[in-house]
Amino acid sequence: MPMKFNITRRRGKAKRKLEEKRKEVMRKIVNSYSEDFDVKMSVIQELIPLGLKAVSEALQQEVKQLAGERHSRRGSRDRWGSQNGSVYLRDQKFGIKVPRVRDVEANEEVALQTYQRLQKPFDDDGGSLKRLLHGLSTHKYHESSALAAEAFGISASSLSKRFKRGSAKKLRELQTRPLNRYDIVAIFIDAKRYAEDGLMVALGVTVDGTKIVLGVEHIHSENAKAIEQWMDKLIERGLRFEDGILFIIDGSKGIRKALERKFAAYALCQRCRWHKQENIVAYLDDAQQVLFRRRLQEAYAKTTYKEALAELQKIHQQLERINSSAASSLIEGLEETLTLHQLGLSPELTKSLSTTNCLESVMSLLGQCTDKVDRWHNSSQILRWTSTGLLDIEPRLNKIQGARYLPVLKYKLKGIVRQRLQKEAGEKNNAMTEVSSVEAVCDR
Repeated sequence: MPMKFNITRRRGKAKRKLEEKRKEVMRKIVNSYSEDFDVKMSVIQELIPLGLKAVSEALQQEVKQLAGERHSRRGSRDRWGSQNGSVYLRDQKFGIKVPRVRDVEANEEVALQTYQRLQKPFDDDGGSLKRLLHGLSTHKYHESSALAAEAFGISASSLSKRFKRGSAKKLRELQTRPLNRYDIVAIFIDAKRYAEDGLMVALGVTVDGTKIVLGVEHIHSENAKAIEQWMDKLIERGLRFEDGILFIIDGSKGIRKALERKFAAYALCQRCRWHKQENIVAYLDDAQQVLFRRRLQEAYAKTTYKEALAELQKIHQQLERINSSAASSLIEGLEETLTLHQLGLSPELTKSLSTTNCLESVMSLLGQCTDKVDRWHNSSQILRWTSTGLLDIEPRLNKIQGARYLPVLKYKLKGIVRQRLQKEAGEKNNAMTEVSSVEAVCDR
């Protein structure tokens, strides 16, 4: 005899179990709501529009704790009427009647903790900051995000003030956060233009491949002295360079000079091959550009330093016959484009560190936040917008390709730094020996 199943009864049992689970969750929420003050405030922030009623009840409950029941005449604290006030629910402000409590003996107002806690947005302006950063206009904010008709304080001017406050906090965070907790092995440095102004950005890569925005600096041009002072700030914040750092730059002489002055034996420079390639072919006509761009890419794709150098020398000889300016451009800084070949790193890691593409992609994402600004008024505005955008982008950045080979890079950097320091110490000792010999001869 075939077995019969009562599907309706089975579903009914499932529904009852689900209902019991929901009730259990609600009981936990209610218990946490009534016991923990911080949780209570968080729940109130989430209850929109019922949050206003919850706020009033919470305020009355605190008044009851402070002054007792009505007409009880308990202690020196008395109810003292009410006044107009406002509270934030999420990132919107609502008007509300605020009860007052006064200490009669001390003759002073007693602050309500609940009211003080609700005087700022639940996420500290984070929600409105992200909306404005990602393209929502201050003039359209009300119609796009208003959750209740009673909300106020989201006019264009109010939002602008809140954005300034929030973005200034992000700027301070980016400029002051300590760097000594990061084991940096490589740093990309490049500039982005804002109207007539320039902004320098440094992107660090840790030994596990994580990308970290190290800092930004408003510099009109890539001036060596200004960049050197910027590097000083990074070192003061704890940038560790004693084991050596590989710097990937676009070929700017100012950046190169600043790195030589500030880091000396501790810095290796890899010049961006893409910038180098474009600088060379810029001297050629369209047909020759296509040919030599491919030839240069093939040369840099060689796995060993000798092979790559030999191929580049052949290209230089060809360019000498076609365009001497292009040939001179190839020779200038040639060794710095082959730094990774000399280190003998894996092709996968070499691809990531041979150009400034890692930083260029960050600049492209930053442009999605900042390119919509029609007018840049001052340096503070540029730094606030870019810092907020960079900190918003940073958690979404992927690790670089070939990250598993970065410990090998770190090991080789240590070896090169050690050799350089030993060489400097030997040269210094030889110089001191020569001076001593000359002094001895003079004494005779």
